[in-house]
Amino acid sequence: MMDFESKVMSREISELLWDMEKTVGTAESCTGGRIAEAIMSVPGASKYFKGGIISYVNEIKESLLGVDPQVLEEQTAVCEEVAKQMVIGACKRLNTNYAISATGFAGPTGGTKDIPVGTIWLACGNAERVMTVKVEEDHGRDINLAIATNRAMQLFLDYLKTETVAEVKE
Repeated sequence: MMDFESKVMSREISELLWDMEKTVGTAESCTGGRIAEAIMSVPGASKYFKGGIISYVNEIKESLLGVDPQVLEEQTAVCEEVAKQMVIGACKRLNTNYAISATGFAGPTGGTKDIPVGTIWLACGNAERVMTVKVEEDHGRDINLAIATNRAMQLFLDYLKTETVAEVKE
């Protein structure tokens, strides 16, 4: 069940992408397709949403998204660098202008002393410019995932707004 806030952001994202004639895809780990679902909740999303890759395990992050195995080994899948590489890999693989990614520990298990449950890295952008944000609260799995989805949408919306400003200046 998608909340009202997500729907509003989804509509705003929709309008910006329509106007810019740009496309987006998703690369999701812990969110399992929730970001894709939020994006495509708007009628006509097929004009700008191409698809998503749910890379729940490292093997898929590496093989489909081109995430560096060394980074996964040294920093785990839950780090800013992996979130960035997922965005770049998704843009390449899905042939989109932009991508949104999520990687983290939604809980209730999986966390470590250094990376506790509730730590979720979100990223969006393209090969030229990626924005990231870290979600760090643990409110239980379902709420963690809802928060991460919302924050990912907000991040992408903010990103698109800075892109449109850049386009006008050129």
